[in-house]
Amino acid sequence: MDGKFVGYTNEPQKLVNEIRTKRRDGTIHYQVNVAYHEHLDEVRILSDSGRVRRPLIIVENGKPKLTKEHIEKLKRGEIGWNDLVKNGVVEFLDSEEEENAYIALNENELTTEHTHLEFDPAVILGLSASFIPYPEFNRGDRVNYGAKMVGQSIGIFATNFLLRTDTKSNVMVYPTKPLVQTHVYSVIPYDKHPNGSNVVVAVASFDGYNMEDSIVINAGSLQKGLFWSYMYRTYEAEQKRYLGGQEDLIGIPEAGVRGYAGEDAYKHLSKDGIPYPETDLESDKVIIGRVSPLRFLGTMDRFITGFENIRETSVRLRHGDFGIVDRVFVTETVDGTKLIKVVVRDLKVPEIGDKFASRHGQKGVVGLVVPPEDMPFTESGIVPDIIFNPHGIPSRMTIGQLLEIIAGKVAAVTGDYINSPAFSPTPEKELRDILRKNGFRNDGKEIMYDGRTGKRFKSQIFIGSSFYQKLDHLVSNKIHARSRGPVTLLTKQPTEGRSKEGGLRLGEMEKDCLIAHGASLALKERFDSDKTTVSICSVCGLVAIQDKIKNKKVCPIDGEVKIKDIQMSYAFKLMLDELKSMLIYPKVVVGEE
Repeated sequence: MDGKFVGYTNEPQKLVNEIRTKRRDGTIHYQVNVAYHEHLDEVRILSDSGRVRRPLIIVENGKPKLTKEHIEKLKRGEIGWNDLVKNGVVEFLDSEEEENAYIALNENELTTEHTHLEFDPAVILGLSASFIPYPEFNRGDRVNYGAKMVGQSIGIFATNFLLRTDTKSNVMVYPTKPLVQTHVYSVIPYDKHPNGSNVVVAVASFDGYNMEDSIVINAGSLQKGLFWSYMYRTYEAEQKRYLGGQEDLIGIPEAGVRGYAGEDAYKHLSKDGIPYPETDLESDKVIIGRVSPLRFLGTMDRFITGFENIRETSVRLRHGDFGIVDRVFVTETVDGTKLIKVVVRDLKVPEIGDKFASRHGQKGVVGLVVPPEDMPFTESGIVPDIIFNPHGIPSRMTIGQLLEIIAGKVAAVTGDYINSPAFSPTPEKELRDILRKNGFRNDGKEIMYDGRTGKRFKSQIFIGSSFYQKLDHLVSNKIHARSRGPVTLLTKQPTEGRSKEGGLRLGEMEKDCLIAHGASLALKERFDSDKTTVSICSVCGLVAIQDKIKNKKVCPIDGEVKIKDIQMSYAFKLMLDELKSMLIYPKVVVGEE
């Protein structure tokens, strides 16, 4: 039991059956699982926490215990899920007990040998994958990608987002419910948490602007609010208390404080150092004014007090971010210190480089935003919102996307949602018949005209409605360039990362590319970001000391001998120091000039 040996039995099968019967009666707790492994001749009883268990319908003599009466009572609300578990109609199996079970996928497959029945074959999918319509028409990896991107889509993640102070969150302005749905949309409260928009998609190429998975998007749709979203970021400042009775002070720093940034830097703050809501902020601008005491050096009684002991430690907007102060919270921490939280919002309208995806793993960035008058249009005057490249279909085999476009077209024409969950989809033939009845071609293709010339396209173009998601990867949060900027203390090389105004690293391979292009002079400029002049003793080859007071250079071993200044990378000087710390003598041999 739970991995521990508790005893012997001569009738293992009888014991297992007895435990199972008692569990189904409710005598034993429903979370206990039992299995008999014949090859090991072991009965295993499990009640550990953290096991993955799943519900199945119990089958006896080829008949499921869940009857039509149960389903009717469930619909009327007379019984609930827990009643089914208590009455031995449904039970949870873990991976051990599954070894003893013979599970049927559908009711019509049941034989007397079967022990359990699946609720629905689609239960094999997790939550994210259950969002995808027609998944069995796609290749498996695409369903996987699609499920991963559902989690990255921008929607309404919580209905109380105006009261929350998440570090960073995105909220879509005009989300819509998908026209083509699966069972999950009705099971979870999707109406409260939508995550995308229905768009009109034309499958065509457009002057090469949607090559390599990129999409062409209609500027007219964007002007009407399609895929707009707000990014909220929370900044916080705490008025900390320190040993010795000193504390931070939130407010506008006085002139003369160490690190004072000038009057202009604080003019948008109110007297208490906090900005008013709806204040415009730019990159690196002060959000909350604050001054802190210097960390005192030496013993407690020797630290300096007064004005020289204060430095400016204001909270600033992240480098490269912009925004408007949305709301301000003034509160206290658990320790009773003052805490200020400022939420900054930034409107993100789709632009070139923003990432979008359908639910079938077809992701792409915006390659061009086209004015509506230049977009192609159908005979009835419909202009697509997105032009998707047909070359993305053959190699990826996402037939589900094509079916969704047809189903979306049917839903838009008839006004009814179409339900197409895994393994029980609305058949293609049915969709085609409805299209034909409504006066369209049954394959979803239409005659289209070029908006720029007015000429008719030679081939007919597949057009319909599909559900698209705006993903969290927005170009405005990633764009990054640098000419000069801060360096790290240890290596004196440029900092790393966008938020620290970092440089873009050129590695060995990038160096090889520059040499191959014959641009080796560019390396001179690129590879001396930490160029330094180091004094080296020509006798022992160790780094000499520069005595600033006497204004002379001295070798720690040989005294005032011939000392030469040599240019080298600071990282190399650092390596010499590290070798010395390991008691290795790195002798630098200085040649003649």
